[in-house]
Amino acid sequence: MNADTVKIEINGSVKEYPKGISLEKLSEEYQKDYEADIILAFVNNRLRELFKTVDRDCKVRFITTADDAGHKTYNRGMTLVMLKAIHTVLRPCQLDKVIVQYTISNGLFCEIVMKEPLTEELCKKIKNRMQDIIDRDLPFMKKSVSTDDAIELFHYYHMYDKEKLFRYRRVSKANIYNLGGFEDYYYGFMPPRTGMLKLFDLFKYKDGIILLLPEKHNPNVLEPFQPREKLFNTLKEANQWAKTMEINTVGALNDVIVKGEINDVILVQEALQEMKIGEIAQMIKDAGDKKFVMIAGPSSSGKTTFSHRLSIQLKTHGLTPHPIAVDDYFVERANTPLDEEGNPNYESLLAIDVETFNRDMTDLLNGKTVELPSFNFKTGHREYKGNFRTLGPNDILVIEGIHGLNEKLSYSLPRESKFKIYISALTSLNIDEHNRIPTTDARLIRRMVRDARTRGASGRKTINMWPSVRKGEEENIFPFQEDVDVMFNSALIFELAILKLYAEPILYSIERDCEEYVEAKRLLKFLDYFLGVSSETIPHNSILKEFIGGSSFKV
Repeated sequence: MNADTVKIEINGSVKEYPKGISLEKLSEEYQKDYEADIILAFVNNRLRELFKTVDRDCKVRFITTADDAGHKTYNRGMTLVMLKAIHTVLRPCQLDKVIVQYTISNGLFCEIVMKEPLTEELCKKIKNRMQDIIDRDLPFMKKSVSTDDAIELFHYYHMYDKEKLFRYRRVSKANIYNLGGFEDYYYGFMPPRTGMLKLFDLFKYKDGIILLLPEKHNPNVLEPFQPREKLFNTLKEANQWAKTMEINTVGALNDVIVKGEINDVILVQEALQEMKIGEIAQMIKDAGDKKFVMIAGPSSSGKTTFSHRLSIQLKTHGLTPHPIAVDDYFVERANTPLDEEGNPNYESLLAIDVETFNRDMTDLLNGKTVELPSFNFKTGHREYKGNFRTLGPNDILVIEGIHGLNEKLSYSLPRESKFKIYISALTSLNIDEHNRIPTTDARLIRRMVRDARTRGASGRKTINMWPSVRKGEEENIFPFQEDVDVMFNSALIFELAILKLYAEPILYSIERDCEEYVEAKRLLKFLDYFLGVSSETIPHNSILKEFIGGSSFKV
């Protein structure tokens, strides 16, 4: 072999290339084999940006915008383009800061804090400048600086949230990205150039802007924006509370921990959640005609603990709640539908005996006595053990299950008899003002800790199954989240500082040669932003106890 060449295996075939060839150059040769744009690459199972070069024999696997890591990279790149455009259009004397808040539908809601009112015309100018940056195909430049220099840089740019964040960083270096002279820090990789960021839209929405982006399942199409008013209002309420508490970034949370004030924050937010649950119970009582409380939400939202706490509050209002798990109506294990890969699909509505569920619930509504089933997950059979129920005037059924919001599950029950609740962990905490914490990351860490404690499942297994879980949520929960009477946010602003101590050993146990190691490494880097906090002061009825253990409920 020539000393000036390297052997690279791509898609099962090995070829020689000049030593020092860039991954971007390699991707141009193979782009025709992929429907979505190549944006990153694995080099010997290590995720790399495309500006990196290859200097030794290796195996390369390309990542596109249809992959999770690639989709996040596309969104990250578009966010930096937006920030560059905003800082170019608005003079420093006009602009205070830009905050990337949360995801609504396929858009990022962002707040522009400025001296003048935000107008449609100004949004159009920002969008046009973004398009200009993309058309110029500018490179995303990356440099590594010392943590001390990064702190000075952030102070110079008035990015005080980042300055605060890095005061708690243990690493000695920080990666700074430069786009056309605008510098910023990002948690994660960037695309090679702006020219590949072809699809976006930007428009005024409420008191901020929406940066509309392609969705992972269809990265070559920009789908229309779908407003989700109830979700938006729930997220906005959480953010306003975080601002009131002055804990809207990880750096601010770390400040509270260092000052020894975290216990007060824990007590205040737990009290706030209890107040919210009490308000929901009051709404159900005031409605007067509700017999079925339907609760649904994505994985690791704390549905079980919430159901117990809501039942207690309902009792204080003179009602008699009876919990029912939709899972007890699973079809016989042998009749479970299969997914496209031939595996049992327990999250499909077809996995539920909908007909029997509706017959039982209708009979209960009509005053009949019904024997409710219990599903034996060991044998795969539904069993009847004398659990008879008859609904009296003050009785109410609290039904929890993945399909609780889908009318097809409870088609025979009149809508007016149902009170629907959507629950999810909608974190209001950002890493900093430009790096948001995806709610999926917080839920994944919750689930990983719980699975390791209650099921003996490895972190590798939880990470491996997570895409399938997310797919089930996209199909069976999120489409129905707006058709609810109320949303409940189960996120606790302090929880990641507590979960960190439980999750890190689980993540460190994942070996480097595993496919799941890349995700484990990302999550470890993420948790490293937080100072750890002991769980000893967490109340026993806290939703967090469902995951770390020690709950006063059977969860």
